[in-house]
Amino acid sequence: MKTYFRALTIAGSDSSGGAGIQADLKTFSALGCFGMSAITALTAQNTRVVTGIFPAPPEFIGQQIDAVMEDIGVDAVKIGMLHSPAVIEIVAQKLTDWKCPNIVVDPVMISKSGDKLLQDDAVQALKECLLPLATLITPNLPEASVLLGRPVEKKEDMDRAARDLADFGSANVLVKGGHLMGDDSCDLLYQNKNKTMTEFFGKRIHTPNTHGTGCTLSSAIAANLARGIELEMAVKNAKAYIIGALSAGAAYQTGRGHGPVHHFYDLWPQQ
Repeated sequence: MKTYFRALTIAGSDSSGGAGIQADLKTFSALGCFGMSAITALTAQNTRVVTGIFPAPPEFIGQQIDAVMEDIGVDAVKIGMLHSPAVIEIVAQKLTDWKCPNIVVDPVMISKSGDKLLQDDAVQALKECLLPLATLITPNLPEASVLLGRPVEKKEDMDRAARDLADFGSANVLVKGGHLMGDDSCDLLYQNKNKTMTEFFGKRIHTPNTHGTGCTLSSAIAANLARGIELEMAVKNAKAYIIGALSAGAAYQTGRGHGPVHHFYDLWPQQ
């Protein structure tokens, strides 16, 4: 009897479908994984703005994780929006209790429209409770700045930032350079065990349709890890996937703000 590659997303729901668990589940499916979810919050949002956040009780988030783990299990876990210290603590406890493998943490703090998605007092809980459990964390430059308490704005800042972020206990750190200027987007992967730094370059796609890019990249890495692909190749594959999704999504108009990427660009018939 065959089994699926299993990937769980623990994140918030995006009613517009471009980010959060919707983006994660689409990515898992596109990359050959059976996707499951534990929803941390409902958001009312579109391509322009987040108009409301309805948090799930921490105990119920834990129940969702338990329900998945006690029956199906996982090969990788992607973690996105965790809005409060109590939620971070329950998620960290469940990951520990179930000995979950291949944990990819995307430290979501601000939406593409600029709305705050993480409470101020949750940053310390994130650093203390969750980052030490992570196989990989994937902060962008603003998120790295918040976690480190100093500006991380230029390519020259990224190397030191990756090493310092690893001091919080994460096995590996991917500092994403999407906020850099220029025609190339450079991400840096620091592997703490062997102290190596690897650069991943990609041509920048000039498009407003960038909603959910961080969610998609981190879930693509998790999907690759779930399939047994080693970390460096998982990041390389995920980088290629998000560039393809951005390039294909640039041809579409969805909403009047930051539209989504095209998660199924390699599977849908040409339109």
